[in-house]
Amino acid sequence: MRLFVRDGGEGEPVLLLHGWPDDHHMWRHQVAALTNAGYRTIAPDLRGFGASDKPEDVGEYTMLKVVGDLLALLDRHGVRRAHVVGHDWGGAIGSTLAALAPGRVSSLTCLAVGHPAAFRDAGWDQRARSWYMLLFQFPGIAERWLSQDDFANLRAWSRHPEIDDVVGRLRTPDALTASLGLYRAVLPPESVLGPPPPLPPIQVPTLGVWGSQDFAVTEQAMTGTQQHVAAPWRYERMEGLGHWMPLEAPERVNALLLSFLNSARRAAEAVKTSPAA
Repeated sequence: MRLFVRDGGEGEPVLLLHGWPDDHHMWRHQVAALTNAGYRTIAPDLRGFGASDKPEDVGEYTMLKVVGDLLALLDRHGVRRAHVVGHDWGGAIGSTLAALAPGRVSSLTCLAVGHPAAFRDAGWDQRARSWYMLLFQFPGIAERWLSQDDFANLRAWSRHPEIDDVVGRLRTPDALTASLGLYRAVLPPESVLGPPPPLPPIQVPTLGVWGSQDFAVTEQAMTGTQQHVAAPWRYERMEGLGHWMPLEAPERVNALLLSFLNSARRAAEAVKTSPAA
């Protein structure tokens, strides 16, 4: 599996995980702020997105395979532990990574989407907002609905602030189908019938951020993440912002992110220098 990665800056590493239908480019505002503040940023295109490989088999997009990509990526870049920041699908993937490999994660930040179990247990309002996840299960039909009339449905429904760039990346049929691989592998219709796969509690400081105008995710789907965190938890509600917070209000997101990362770093340093340590 070949992944395209932007690696820049020096200092503590921060792994930036995008969601659907974005790629690493969505983090450019955060990359600038983080590198200027003395952090190293590692921003990959997840498998199926951007310039990374796009397997045809839906089975290649399971959560464990994506998390495996990230662990291999950290190894390849010589990173033992990284702060993990995820948006949309990146939040769910980052939560899973932190739960399964706590020794590789220094802190976790979830933007818009948090723990997969919190999303699942958020009630009927969340299920109503997630109607498109069922549509995305139908090969050919979903692609046609999204792309017809110059992606008119995607443009109107997603409210993405940089939709022209998104459409430019998804115009080729293989790119659009590959981008839907996560939905089809991780969230098939039968997944709602049984309990979610069990995950260990998250053992690192965790920040959850939700925009009050988010059209796709309810607040409960984010705040419920706290139940799955056995470490310091912080929640921030961003008034007036929608689903695409890193692009809609980068300065507000950057200030919050730096505040959290700096506090996590100070806490870790205090533990190292304490007599008990």
